[in-house]
Amino acid sequence: MNSISYQKELLDYLSDYVTENKKNRFEDILSQRTRHLTIVLEDLFKAHNASAVMRTAEAMGIQDIHVVEQRNAYDYNPYVLRGAGKWLTLHRYNETDQNMKMCFSHLKKQGYQILATSPHEYAKDYKDFKITKKTALVFGAEETGISDYVKEHADAFVKIPMRGFTESFNISVSAAIILEEYNQQLRNKCKDYHLTQEETFALKLEWYQKMVPNVDSHLRAFEKSYRSRKG
Repeated sequence: MNSISYQKELLDYLSDYVTENKKNRFEDILSQRTRHLTIVLEDLFKAHNASAVMRTAEAMGIQDIHVVEQRNAYDYNPYVLRGAGKWLTLHRYNETDQNMKMCFSHLKKQGYQILATSPHEYAKDYKDFKITKKTALVFGAEETGISDYVKEHADAFVKIPMRGFTESFNISVSAAIILEEYNQQLRNKCKDYHLTQEETFALKLEWYQKMVPNVDSHLRAFEKSYRSRKG
């Protein structure tokens, strides 16, 4: 059942099995969560890199990660991720031969501008790019970078200036540097970066279910009770 009344009653039911400290923690984190800034990982093949980016994003209050699997399948390193993945919303694109196109189409429909990272001369210094609207930040594969499709369809390109012989940072380091800048811009200058009430409610219900021990048994008991009360 997916009715609003069902979900609200389910949340109330589950709340009896969540401690007050955890409830307060959820409320605090949800008040800082955002979908205004999101991340696209294109064909990463090293599990520890994807995991490190996701862990950084979660710590910064970013909710959504979009994983495009064209040549390489997504994998994660639990030691690096350290449980951060269960609090994120993961979108995977791996069912067609044009997965990046599907990803971009989805993001565009949601109102995102596409900002791709690239070390090349046409890219702008990341600090010179100002986040004024919903933005999806694309990171390409470890050795090859962003694909030709991204080069052709991204709205803009940014890079981190390098001052040594090394041409680029590891992707997880690059993500941390750029996300810190844009996350601060977002929270200092954008008033509407917060989740909607509907998004907040949906995540709270999802997170409660992840916290309650033996949740499947509780869900069955609640549904049986709900059906008997509603006839």
